[in-house]
Amino acid sequence: MAMAALRREGRRFATVISSQPITALRSSLVCEEQAPLGVRSISTQVVRNRMKSVKNIQKITKAMKMVAASKLRAIQVRAENSRGLWQPFTALLGDIPSVDVKKNVIVTISSDKGLCGGINSTSVKISKALRKINSGPEQETKYAILGEKAKAQLVRDSKNDIEVIITELQKNPLNYTQVSVLADDILKNVEYDALRIVFNKFQSVVSFLPTVSTVLSPEIVEREAESGGRLGDLDLYEIEGGETKSEVLQNLAEFQFSCVLFNAVLENACSEQGARMSAMDSSSRNAGDMLDRLTLTYNRTRQASITTELIEIISGASALEG
Repeated sequence: MAMAALRREGRRFATVISSQPITALRSSLVCEEQAPLGVRSISTQVVRNRMKSVKNIQKITKAMKMVAASKLRAIQVRAENSRGLWQPFTALLGDIPSVDVKKNVIVTISSDKGLCGGINSTSVKISKALRKINSGPEQETKYAILGEKAKAQLVRDSKNDIEVIITELQKNPLNYTQVSVLADDILKNVEYDALRIVFNKFQSVVSFLPTVSTVLSPEIVEREAESGGRLGDLDLYEIEGGETKSEVLQNLAEFQFSCVLFNAVLENACSEQGARMSAMDSSSRNAGDMLDRLTLTYNRTRQASITTELIEIISGASALEG
């Protein structure tokens, strides 16, 4: 019965070929060869390409996490050692964030590269809040920006209030000499009564603390000492070498700012690498979850395609037998 059906279909196909021109048959065959394999084949190919791209992204994020971990360890040791530089100044001159002065300079420290979470946005938000708090009819607030990311955000809102912009801090390994030169450039280009350094203090790989350190000018230090505040015990120290009190305070203020800035830059660099590690770890996990979902979708699509083809084959065989 099946052989008879095949012979009938063969005679029908021969009749169709004889009734159509050869050129038309050739063009139809060419179009069938160049046509896509069908919607099901295209969908599986799209999913396969997507899986490949997600795997590549996962490899990149894992590599970036390893690079950030290696950089973090090197910077962390130096940041911990630098904390001993500014602590004596805090004991001697204090740190008074609530001091009321006319000229404020906010030194915002950020990174030059992204993909490190929200540490840069946090520094910018704190800087804007400090500017709002210290704004008044008789007060003046300016910015000194260290880092490309803070520059990109603050230029949009406070372009006229930016005095100094320094980028590419971590292009070379950070050392005290390099940071002291940057501190000297900032002091030469701004007039200040109080310098407020905004940075992210490193606590752990997954934790950083937004911090504000205040460095007062020599005149404000003398004023606070005479008023009997936290600096009231400054006169208990004797000055040797023939220098006046104002000269000593001037040198101390400059040295304090360079030490605090050096520690702040290192602490922020540690926080940047730790935040980048966390961000890349989260990205790798998200890529893995997406890859699992795409694999499930690919298997379901492929199984549906195979099932549909089997149904078509069985239906064709049944039709031939019928």
